Amino acid sequence: MHRAIKKLDRGVYPGAFCKAQPDIPGGNSARVFLMHSDGAGTKSSLAYMYWKETGDISVFRGIAQDALIMNIDDLLCVGAVSNFIVSSTIGRNKHIIPGAVISEIIQGTEETIQLLNSFGAQIQFAGGETADVGDLVRTVIVDSTVCASLEKTSFIDASNIVQGMDIIGFESGGQAKWEKQYNSGIGSNGLTSARHDIFSRIYAERYPETYDSATPHEYVYTGRHLLQDPVEGAPITWGQAILSPTRTYLPLVSEILSSCRKHIGGIIHCTGGGQTKCLKFSNNIHYIKNNLFPFTHLFKELALHTDMREMFQVFNCGHRMELYTEKCITDKVIQIAEKWGIQARIIGRTEAYSGNKLTIEYEGQEICYAAANNGSM
Repeated sequence: MHRAIKKLDRGVYPGAFCKAQPDIPGGNSARVFLMHSDGAGTKSSLAYMYWKETGDISVFRGIAQDALIMNIDDLLCVGAVSNFIVSSTIGRNKHIIPGAVISEIIQGTEETIQLLNSFGAQIQFAGGETADVGDLVRTVIVDSTVCASLEKTSFIDASNIVQGMDIIGFESGGQAKWEKQYNSGIGSNGLTSARHDIFSRIYAERYPETYDSATPHEYVYTGRHLLQDPVEGAPITWGQAILSPTRTYLPLVSEILSSCRKHIGGIIHCTGGGQTKCLKFSNNIHYIKNNLFPFTHLFKELALHTDMREMFQVFNCGHRMELYTEKCITDKVIQIAEKWGIQARIIGRTEAYSGNKLTIEYEGQEICYAAANNGSM
């Protein structure tokens, strides 16, 4: 995939987290146009299994939140915090996904938009497409596209990450002020690995439609847990943990940008690539992460099946958003986060280097990663 896109135009700010285009729709040379597409991935397959096991069809509302927040929180990384237009795309196998599920997904999208709008996001829902594609999709896939227009003076370009910055991480788990229940923090990345590593083989027999039939049998649902087993040290079951809706950082980032924008070099959403995502941005930087959040029971369980090097490449491992800041605002940013019920800490720093390199120090291990190439994804 990286080879396929490496020659594509990278937009107005080639080193930015999200591609920015000239504001052709608005014709305003002082602004850029943003369009971003993402989705809940294979998490929707687990939602299907959870619904069939428990009868709780409302679980699909969380999938709608996943599909929306994976876009919104990427756009936060370039400074877009309001005036979004959203379109939803749902592909289903109609033989096993009834209209009631589609209704829950649409309702979940509207509820998430209402929540974000209560924090000033000003999102307009433009509708979308629902397609019956049973020949292509085994259960259901939920995606969305989000558009925004942003003043160039407000744009955050990750190529401005330089040496001597603090890296502030915002925890992905717990319960933020705007959340109704505890969040495991898994987000929407690595769910194929997570659900097969966590859950019991009995689900392979009950729900063969939830996985690719070409997957070798020894990798299918190899875990030790049932969906309704409790998670030690957390007020949720394992099914609820892996299905925790992806947390948005919009209220927090919006407030930080309103007073600290000029002191921020970059914002990285630790999604595809996990803790190694930063390697794609800026140049000649050694990213040193030596004070990560301790693994929760969720990530400890996943680490039983995955070596540590791969853990940090696949999962957020405790924080899903990180700010690269001048030291003068570090304390203020952490205080703002704690006001919103989000634990924040300095998880590392940046140093000068020839090329891009990441060093993670965790529980006595030192793991190094080098960037093959730089640039926005």
